[in-house]
Amino acid sequence: MTTFVNKYKKNKMQDSPIIFFSGTATEYLSKKIVKAYGSKLGKTTIAHFSDGEFQPSYDDTVRGKTVFIIQSTFQPTDNLMELLLLIDAAKRASAYKIVAVMPYFGFARQDRKDKPRVAIGAKLVADLLYTAGVSRVMTMDLHADQIQGFFNVPVDHIYASSIFVPYIKNLGLDDLVIASPDMGGTKRANAYSKFLKTPMVICHKSREKANVIGEMTVIGEVKNKNVIILDDMIDTAGTITKAADMMMAKGAKSVRAIATHGVLSGPAYERLKNSDIKEIIISDSIPLKKKCDKITVLSVANVFADTINKVYNYESISSNFIV
Repeated sequence: MTTFVNKYKKNKMQDSPIIFFSGTATEYLSKKIVKAYGSKLGKTTIAHFSDGEFQPSYDDTVRGKTVFIIQSTFQPTDNLMELLLLIDAAKRASAYKIVAVMPYFGFARQDRKDKPRVAIGAKLVADLLYTAGVSRVMTMDLHADQIQGFFNVPVDHIYASSIFVPYIKNLGLDDLVIASPDMGGTKRANAYSKFLKTPMVICHKSREKANVIGEMTVIGEVKNKNVIILDDMIDTAGTITKAADMMMAKGAKSVRAIATHGVLSGPAYERLKNSDIKEIIISDSIPLKKKCDKITVLSVANVFADTINKVYNYESISSNFIV
């Protein structure tokens, strides 16, 4: 009996109480996060059936451990489904806690009923994660802050300002102006403009339908200014490029765009290439589909590694918020 107890204690000391896993789509970022944290990724295996169905499983034990699963849920929807299955597998394998680290939270644009008979996709995803067994969610620059309230578990909402603000300062631009591409982004743009002590302008747009811009006007002065347009994501790049071209036509010196999530679907790359935007700065929350000379990618790995460390050790993460 004594021998068994001593052996059990020795094994418990050898085991790490925290373990990291990555979804298939975000392995490129997961490796950087765990390296910055000073750990390594656990191993998973995904079995594929001929009809497209898949079944992930853990090759390492998760019993009694705090499991961090890193996966951005950009398209295809399989990325979300894989995350849900990994959460369920960890729960059924007796993990102590399960934290979903979602650098990009997909379906966030469906945060309300903007017309009759539509789903609120962001709330549905929050419910799915909770039902699967998640204990906590960690994400970055949600499309709408109120999505945090859709969850029944704690949400650590991280801001990419900690990597973007130093980059803006290093540009050393005179006559800097911060711009919001639409009315919904004014809060974010205002926070940056206050912190950087620069003026702010707003683009007012109307949409004919999803991803299609109707009319657009600029509220504020951009003549002889170096403009930086801030947004949470760039999808088809219609808004960003139209705003940039309009500002250059109104006499701006230069226009740059900063967005946390480079969704970049459809005609995005072609639009950015042919636009008056001098530079597009994005994070690596979503991998680039192809290279573009105008795009600069900044990594959020250190930000997530530091936040994970603080959350796991019950420390405040507010020091990570520059803006």
